[in-house]
Amino acid sequence: MSEVAIFAGLIAVVVGFLNRGGPALIAGILLCGLGVFEVTAREHFAGFRSHTILLAAIPAVAMEYLLVQIMPAAWPRETALIGDAIVFGVMFWFLRGRWARARQRRLARLPKA
Repeated sequence: MSEVAIFAGLIAVVVGFLNRGGPALIAGILLCGLGVFEVTAREHFAGFRSHTILLAAIPAVAMEYLLVQIMPAAWPRETALIGDAIVFGVMFWFLRGRWARARQRRLARLPKA
């Protein structure tokens, strides 16, 4: 199902790009992003492939957006990187451990060759 979302998002991106931006481009980017997120999360939590960096970056980007929106204009924008680094580090640690446990379970179920 996520492949359909990625393909539909790609079509929307092309339509939005040809129309010089607008809602179709934004919807296409979001739809592609959700499809990619679903595939990577499913592979990661099943122990198949580690997508730790990509999955940890998603909440870090959200944290960057929130911090830039709530920070006073007088503060240097680079200070938001501290919050991003903390969120990314915590999520990386959690997701890497979760993938390692899922991989051990998956490898334990495989038949011996």
